[in-house]
Amino acid sequence: MPISLADVRHGRQPLLVVDRVTTGYGGAAVVRGVSLRVDAGEVVAIIGPNGAGKSTLLKGLVGILRITEGRVLLEEQEVTNCSPEELARRGVGYVPQVGDVFEPLTVAENLEMGGYLLEPRLIRQRMRVVCEVFPSLASMLRRRADKLSGGERKMLAIGRVMMLDPRVMILDEPTANLAPRLADALLRDQVRRLADLGKAVLLVEQRARAALEVANWACVMVSGAVRLEGRPADLLGRRDFEELFLGAEVQEVPLEGAHRANDRGEA
Repeated sequence: MPISLADVRHGRQPLLVVDRVTTGYGGAAVVRGVSLRVDAGEVVAIIGPNGAGKSTLLKGLVGILRITEGRVLLEEQEVTNCSPEELARRGVGYVPQVGDVFEPLTVAENLEMGGYLLEPRLIRQRMRVVCEVFPSLASMLRRRADKLSGGERKMLAIGRVMMLDPRVMILDEPTANLAPRLADALLRDQVRRLADLGKAVLLVEQRARAALEVANWACVMVSGAVRLEGRPADLLGRRDFEELFLGAEVQEVPLEGAHRANDRGEA
């Protein structure tokens, strides 16, 4: 069902609303009719099998791919098909799965590049704030990005996007190619921290169980559509969870106490 701007949870309007969005490549729809919402201070995880259209959806939301149907709203203002730069100006930060840092540059130079829309006097100020959020970055400011570990690199990628202090963070598989221990730590310590700072975090993640442990709400995508959504604990409690994640045919039964758009309790 469509998401209404009048749909308020805990007295708040959603920061990001995705309303029946269809997008894809070369005129061919890969994602069809997807609706979801993300509030300030929460993580919404999108999980599902490979090829479900999760990353394609994110590329449509951030202006890399054209949305052919539906709309995207940021704090009640329509931003459908705005360019990535315009969305960055409006407070949307996007961390892609690949190409997330400038490898020949140092950590400090990467952060400076992330603040390219800022006045020069504000860049150092924002760098200090980012290093307060991710203290490990402060000790490696002079290190080249191509010398960082996988976990350090992803932390830099998130920090670079945070230079513009976005209200919405969109993360595409931030744990890709990380060892399980590092992946769990990144989700638990860094992604969750973004929400704790009051940001709305939309997360696509292949490590479904790890993502659900830090999320407030989750959507399961299969074949370009949201097949099921609900509180993480309810999804994990389903006996057909593994089949659902692998893309098998499942019955879409309502989760107890959960509603597609209007009844969104905290995880």
